[in-house]
Amino acid sequence: MLHLRLIAPVEKTDEVVRLIEETVGTTHLIVVRGAARNPAGDVVMCDVARESGEELIGGLKGLGLEETGSIAIENIDLSLSRRADKAEEEAPGDGADAVLWEQLADETHEESTLSVTYVAFITLATMIAACGVVLDNAILIVGAMAVGPEFGPLAGISTALVQRTPRQALRSLTALLVGFAAAMLVTVGFTYFMDALDLFSKVQLEAVRPNTNFIYHPDPFSFVVAVLAGIAGTLSLTSAKSGALVGVAISVTTVPAAANAAVAFSYDEYRQAWGSSEQLLLNLLGIVLASTLTLLAQKWLWSRQHRRAARTERVQPQGG
Repeated sequence: MLHLRLIAPVEKTDEVVRLIEETVGTTHLIVVRGAARNPAGDVVMCDVARESGEELIGGLKGLGLEETGSIAIENIDLSLSRRADKAEEEAPGDGADAVLWEQLADETHEESTLSVTYVAFITLATMIAACGVVLDNAILIVGAMAVGPEFGPLAGISTALVQRTPRQALRSLTALLVGFAAAMLVTVGFTYFMDALDLFSKVQLEAVRPNTNFIYHPDPFSFVVAVLAGIAGTLSLTSAKSGALVGVAISVTTVPAAANAAVAFSYDEYRQAWGSSEQLLLNLLGIVLASTLTLLAQKWLWSRQHRRAARTERVQPQGG
């Protein structure tokens, strides 16, 4: 269930209430007249089944409430109410399959914004991965994958492509490119520093490295895994199962490939640098492609389900 807290101008409150009452899957409607001060208006609260959330939010935006008032949405982790159970039963579809596009756009916007924190995380992840590739330590590689924040911008690009918002796509692409460029540049300097301390060496990089040589040897499985990870990551975002993102993060070799490319470039090992760059680009392309197709499929399936539910509602009264 979702909880909506709305601020509506006095002249629009009745329309807002009517829209909520007409939306299948809503309950716990509360209207507090004149309670809002900034902006001034009435406070309207309700709970809505997740599968009806997109329809209700779209209707509220159609009333211009995001411009003249406010729309705040929260996830309800636990709701002990027969009315809430009934609302979820009446709502078409399954809540786990519902995509809240506004929420998805907001999440990807936050995670794909170029910021000091984002650059710090991707840089630290790349430096950890650099230690992993030089020491041939798979544990460090997995740790670097988990720390890397690159899935946010990748999901932002896919969301922007599906929603046709070029500005968001550009912002996400900028965060991705600038983030990796900064991380690789710092890692080159980190490599020189570690080499000066005799902690890194070209001999270590050129060794067989059975645990990590896959990083600079891309193959068809690299793309297949990236596609599967992109699908899993997108489903975890749209279904609010963010815990699955950790599994997605440690399944693709984006950050380790960037790290290996930076270290290899530092030692003039251009063969490894090129192979790592291919691995990086292959993974990024696979994730974006899979995420975009997954979102398009979800959008199509959900709209089809809603059309089917609407036809059923029109037929049922005639049958009665």
